[in-house]
Amino acid sequence: MKKIYYYVISIFILAILGFTGIYYKFNKEEDVVKVKVAEVTHSVFYAPFYVALNNNYFEGLEVTKTLTSGADKVASAVLSGDTDIGLSGLEATIYVYQNNAKDYLKSFSSLTKRDGQFLFGDCKYKDNFNVDILKGKKVLAGRSGGMPSMVFLYALHKNNINIKDVNVDLSVDFANLSGAYIGKQGDFVNLFEPNALALEKEGYGCVLSSIGLMSGELPYTVFHAKKSYIENNKDTIKKFTKGIQKGLDFVKNNDATKIAEVIKSEFTSTSFEDLVSVVERYKNADSWWESTVITERAFNNLLDLMEYNGMLKSTVNYNDLVYNE
Repeated sequence: MKKIYYYVISIFILAILGFTGIYYKFNKEEDVVKVKVAEVTHSVFYAPFYVALNNNYFEGLEVTKTLTSGADKVASAVLSGDTDIGLSGLEATIYVYQNNAKDYLKSFSSLTKRDGQFLFGDCKYKDNFNVDILKGKKVLAGRSGGMPSMVFLYALHKNNINIKDVNVDLSVDFANLSGAYIGKQGDFVNLFEPNALALEKEGYGCVLSSIGLMSGELPYTVFHAKKSYIENNKDTIKKFTKGIQKGLDFVKNNDATKIAEVIKSEFTSTSFEDLVSVVERYKNADSWWESTVITERAFNNLLDLMEYNGMLKSTVNYNDLVYNE
């Protein structure tokens, strides 16, 4: 009789525990907030974001990403509600604001602190490169009006180089820059990774300088969302920003090999050796902020760049376009 009693009690206890576990799991899943992110490109340049994803730093959030090429298209996806958060240049939010959108975009977390391009050219300049070498030479800088070309022109300006002294070619699409350089259409070319590394390995030249180091600190890539989304989802924004901060801390405190190990699933078509090299190059170029906070100084640097390139229609206020939790 006692055996039957203990057996029934055991079954009862197991049933209660099982129900409790299912209930807890159900509620835990209910508490997870789904967040969709549209990224302007998929690049090692965004390593802290991928570290946060792969190390599960977004606690309480289920973050998914979608490639949405073009900062204008990222902005459109966020404005339409097709995605919750955009990852692109902060300048896209300024364009939206200048077009008098009522529920405009606000940036809430920084990621990259400067342009990610590298000046590529003949290896004979590698050990003694200075910006004056570009005088009288042709540089393939991408299409006019694009952020990469605007940053390059601003970099020349900041380094006291008169743009008239350099033959800056703004006629080649971003996707065709490598081919144009191989075809000898220019003496130098501005490339993102892994394109620069690929041309190095093929013997077409060497990386000579970081355009980002030449142009200075900017809120080059940020996370942004509609003003209403931020106001109505402050806890989600806080958790997301906390995850990005952990990603930034990780890339700061670890070497390129360890970073590459974490993000290698994001770049399956790139060899691990090349991935380490690209991460190392971006670390050496001081590409990532230490904090998610978007500073007013960096914001104003971007405004200066846009004004220099004739892309700033009117004055914009830092507090209107930036949300620092």
